[in-house]
Amino acid sequence: MLKAFTRNYEDNSTEAGFQFTFYCDICQDGYKSSFIESDTYRKQKGLRGITRGVGVLGSLIGGRASNLGYSVERGGNILSERFEGQSPEWHKEHEQAFERAQNEAQQHFHRCHGCHKYVCDACYNEEEGLCTDCAPRQEIAVARARAGAMMRNIQAAGESATVWQGVIESKTTVCPVCGKPAGAGKFCNNCGASMAMAVCPGCGAQNAQGVRFCRECGGPMNAPARSPGKCAACGVQNPPGTKFCGGCGAKLL
Repeated sequence: MLKAFTRNYEDNSTEAGFQFTFYCDICQDGYKSSFIESDTYRKQKGLRGITRGVGVLGSLIGGRASNLGYSVERGGNILSERFEGQSPEWHKEHEQAFERAQNEAQQHFHRCHGCHKYVCDACYNEEEGLCTDCAPRQEIAVARARAGAMMRNIQAAGESATVWQGVIESKTTVCPVCGKPAGAGKFCNNCGASMAMAVCPGCGAQNAQGVRFCRECGGPMNAPARSPGKCAACGVQNPPGTKFCGGCGAKLL
């Protein structure tokens, strides 16, 4: 029975030859060993296409690769049903190839002294002799903490920032002429009547179309327009914004 230095591996062997992929226990990036031809197969079938589609040299691969239609095998259960028909000579070659593949792959993995995982170079903290799960690299931990703090600061600043400084004004949404929803335009979608706010002739406040009296001063909306600041009682012209007439003391509307 084959025994691996790590249980996290895959047997990619076929009757034509032997190849194995060993995976990092943290990031699952893998190392695929060099392909080894089967002497038994070569003697029986010749060299026809035995390396077709198979990598000859070992290589690092990103993430868990496709199993090429075969089942993933772990631990001592490496011998699957697809190898049952192979000759004893082939199985002996298989064991020898597996030993060679392990020796080749071990150069790309480290055993964590804390959790005993086998990890790749990227997931190993050489200064501490531990994997990055047990002992994260200081510069990476600091960078992540700084990035997290920056995001929190940005979000806090965004929540308190004033991003719109316009004036919220009331708007007539129901047409005073046809009584139907007028839409968001300047004219009614149904009858075409103007949807502009009505201006009070007395105080200049804006009112919805169709109202009879101003919501600010109570004056009639159909009164003739007069000069702002002109007293209706004595006719004296007062400066804009004056609330009481300077000539007679009457309240200016």
